[in-house]
Amino acid sequence: MASLRALFRSARTARPTPRPAHGPIPAEDEVLLDAPDDRLAPALVAAGQGAYGPAAALLAATRAAADWEARDRYVHRLALFARSRVEWLDDWHAAAPHDPDLLVLRAQLAVDHAWDSPARTEMLRAVNPVITAAARGDDRDPVPWRIALDHARGSNAGHRYFEELWEAAVRRAPHHYGCHVAALRYLATYWHGSHHECFDFADLAAQDAPADSLVQALPARAAFAYLTDGCGPEVPRTRLDAAADRAIALSARFPAADLWPAEVRNKLMYLLVRLERWEAARTQLHLIGPYVTSFPWDRLSDDPLGHFVRLRADLLAGTEPLPEAGSVPSPRSTGRPRTEHGGHVTADDH
Repeated sequence: MASLRALFRSARTARPTPRPAHGPIPAEDEVLLDAPDDRLAPALVAAGQGAYGPAAALLAATRAAADWEARDRYVHRLALFARSRVEWLDDWHAAAPHDPDLLVLRAQLAVDHAWDSPARTEMLRAVNPVITAAARGDDRDPVPWRIALDHARGSNAGHRYFEELWEAAVRRAPHHYGCHVAALRYLATYWHGSHHECFDFADLAAQDAPADSLVQALPARAAFAYLTDGCGPEVPRTRLDAAADRAIALSARFPAADLWPAEVRNKLMYLLVRLERWEAARTQLHLIGPYVTSFPWDRLSDDPLGHFVRLRADLLAGTEPLPEAGSVPSPRSTGRPRTEHGGHVTADDH
């Protein structure tokens, strides 16, 4: 997919790298799983009470500010909430059926519902009009195009169609992390077992992205996919370490115990443990603070928070974690991993 790589043309932006202070390790009862930030939390509380206004205001604010990374995260979390509590979303639709923020949320929810079905391919094809409506809601918004990229992967779309979607996505936001992750997942499916090509895509994307962009963590995502895939030719250890080093540099740009890079840091800590880079893993543990994310720990346990806490205890005790605590003696694991979301196959799975 050479034309995909050619799209990454923007110059890297050089910025000084702050060195975050390592905060104290929080007590076990202070550790939080998938904590919402201060903007999302009130919207979730209101939705739980049946009110859609705060969620509508939140998404409208991200669109007005062109804060596409935050918008993508909020769409994911609100759609996940709506899967079990949809009344507030139905009320929103009744009041403002053409609201661009509602349309993108409904598109995400439709894809998520279809992804869980045994008839996934057929159901995904049926939701095309919902995604098209979301894309027309605000022409600047890359999030509907990220949803379309996930949709294309799940519906087994061809190479040329996917490239057209990709070109539309990066025209709107050249360094949008969600779109890059969606592209990486498509390539991992299209080139199943050909991890070198996926690393090439991720490395070039990171090289051309600003130094503080989440795209800097894309090679670590490729490394994670390789380590949990269990097939294909071996990737050199140096390339895995380079991916980890790039993510370490990105992590260092954010304050300790910052919620925004929490998933990047949790995934990085997993990668460092798998690579047996114990001191670097301990550093990330301090930077994570209380903010644990389900991904990647729910690929190893039905209790991701408990799994993280046990792994944390081993690292803090200065002992090398045992395989059942998330480490293996070599970069490739034995056995197939769990899905990213605790056994359910969703649009966010590799």
